[in-house]
Amino acid sequence: MLSTALRSSSLSLHPLKLKLKPTSCSYSSSNHQLWSGLQNWRDSSLNHNRFWGPSGPQPEPQPTIDPNNQHSQLGSVTSLAEMGAMVLQTSDPLKKSKLSHLAYSKWRKERLPVGVSVPPNSPARPSKPQLVVVKRVSPKEIPAPKNSGLPLNAYMLHNLAHVELNAIDLAWDTVVRFSPYSELLGDMFFADFARVADDESRHFAWCSQRLAELGFSYGDMPAHNVLWRECAKSSDDVVARLAVIPLVQEARGLDAGPRLVQKLIGFGDKRTSNVVAKIAEEEVAHVAVGVYWFVSVCQQMGRAPCPTFRDLLKEYNVEVKGPFNYTAREEAGLPREWYDPLKEGIKDEGPLSKVHDRLAHIISMEKENSSLS
Repeated sequence: MLSTALRSSSLSLHPLKLKLKPTSCSYSSSNHQLWSGLQNWRDSSLNHNRFWGPSGPQPEPQPTIDPNNQHSQLGSVTSLAEMGAMVLQTSDPLKKSKLSHLAYSKWRKERLPVGVSVPPNSPARPSKPQLVVVKRVSPKEIPAPKNSGLPLNAYMLHNLAHVELNAIDLAWDTVVRFSPYSELLGDMFFADFARVADDESRHFAWCSQRLAELGFSYGDMPAHNVLWRECAKSSDDVVARLAVIPLVQEARGLDAGPRLVQKLIGFGDKRTSNVVAKIAEEEVAHVAVGVYWFVSVCQQMGRAPCPTFRDLLKEYNVEVKGPFNYTAREEAGLPREWYDPLKEGIKDEGPLSKVHDRLAHIISMEKENSSLS
């Protein structure tokens, strides 16, 4: 199987290295157009704007969680991987969000090593929301908006908060799980995903704050386990993890963000729409990071990214659904031919192709609007 190229049950680095052998399909990263903002994102200073003020993100007026208590938790920890494991073992969502930011800040300020640690089998979770553990989410178990007890804006915001909380764990799990291979992957790999975790923790803080302003909180309705289920599929394979999480799950956020913003504006909730728009804007970096490292690992393997990505989706039974936000995906460096089956048959990007894309988008929007009514 393709995924065995980077799969090893041993903590030794050498078995993994021996499997990074070139194949007959060569590829150079110079062939790929990456996100132009990637280096600026990496070089940017710590972002402490975890409160959504009247004009947008700003530092918290008053810390909601005693930072000294959480700093004491991290006091004896000497590596990024160890701190990531602590975040994964924290069940309270707000504490997890805050601890994630403190861990990343400590690592940056103290220049700690990546280190090595072992992640839990699954991240700690609070008693609420009730997680629906099924192969496919049933409409009977995840209530429709009209049956959820929440107004439409709070319903959509709760769903987004659930995604962001999972995203914190997904990023830290990537850091911790693959920490034994830091010599192969390089420190920048772990620096990138730790920064992604920090971004996601800030996004969850915004969602949680806005839910509270609306009179609700995270856990007020059931949620699904699909995101972590997809993560678990790639628990022993770094190239599959990059394909399944940033290039599929995170990319779905690029597709859904603008539609969610428009629905919130239509509902009359401009403040929540601004929160969602900012989150969608920042998700471009996370997809771009995934693209960068997927291409990099493929280059080490001597494989072309496009067929490798498609083969991994088939092997791990991962479905990629539209409508796609082609503009945002292209900005993030994710080429259309990687994920869009229609692209294979399109030789001419002329009027008929554009009409087809528009019709597909309209049909999908109608189905989505119908499900929300």
